[in-house]
Amino acid sequence: MATDLSRGVYPIAPTPFTPSGELDLEGMKRVLDCMIDQGVDGICILANYSEQFVLSDAERETLLDLSMKHVAGRVPVIVTTSHYSTQIASARGARAAKAGAAMLMMMPPYHGATLRAGDKLIVEHFSRVAEAAKIPIMVQDAPLSGVALSVPLLAQMARDLPLVRWFKIETPGTAAKLRALVEAGGQAITGPFDGEESITLMADLDAGATGTMPSALIPDLIKPVLTHFAAGRRAEAMAQYNRIVPLINYENRQCGLRATKAAMMEGGVIRSDAVRHPQEALHPATRAGLLEQLRPLDPVVLRWGK
Repeated sequence: MATDLSRGVYPIAPTPFTPSGELDLEGMKRVLDCMIDQGVDGICILANYSEQFVLSDAERETLLDLSMKHVAGRVPVIVTTSHYSTQIASARGARAAKAGAAMLMMMPPYHGATLRAGDKLIVEHFSRVAEAAKIPIMVQDAPLSGVALSVPLLAQMARDLPLVRWFKIETPGTAAKLRALVEAGGQAITGPFDGEESITLMADLDAGATGTMPSALIPDLIKPVLTHFAAGRRAEAMAQYNRIVPLINYENRQCGLRATKAAMMEGGVIRSDAVRHPQEALHPATRAGLLEQLRPLDPVVLRWGK
């Protein structure tokens, strides 16, 4: 199993549902196997693109146990444990660590449109979770939380909390924030990552990113960008990025988390691309447009189950 959590491609695993909205546990196993066959460096579960916001606590437990047992150490697994309550986030973190998680991912504490914590309490929140779990934590800096995490705050966390030195930046101006964070935090910044389907990956790599956390749609086609870039082959990295960025743009702007499910259903990985209400299924025309972009690229996801 890879042990370097500071670089690579760590996609988000989708959570498959039956057409009636139940968990598809056999489908979840196939999702994990497909992702490993995509050549990923690790897998993140129970994240926003896993539809964590429509899962019950009992379902989270079921998916955590199933995923850890099925992956069985083949790649590292990052478990998302975000919660407004420090007590609950700590319990989730300790539970994930006990199950074998290599890392946690957490957004800062927030609830609704206005309930936020100040900088001091954010640091305490991550510190207490780290103390409970005793494994590395990736801070997810995403607009969904509505929390403004400043570069000085993130750099302070990295310096003061040895287990909180990984950062997934997916805010507007990601490259500028990554560059500022790497400059401010220096050696304390162990894992500067981007997200948002890797839509700004080349700019983010130029700014100092060493890893990316996209969807599970095309990690096999994203990974060569990082491989070429790390080897000093920037032109080759750019050529590969330019080849896939129209698809990533379509995924990001038209489909969201539903893109991976549609592709996995088309490729025989899962039986249904259902999402839970109040999310809506992709419009047939949007789904057709996604597959039209995908097919010429011949990704693993479209042929894995056939």
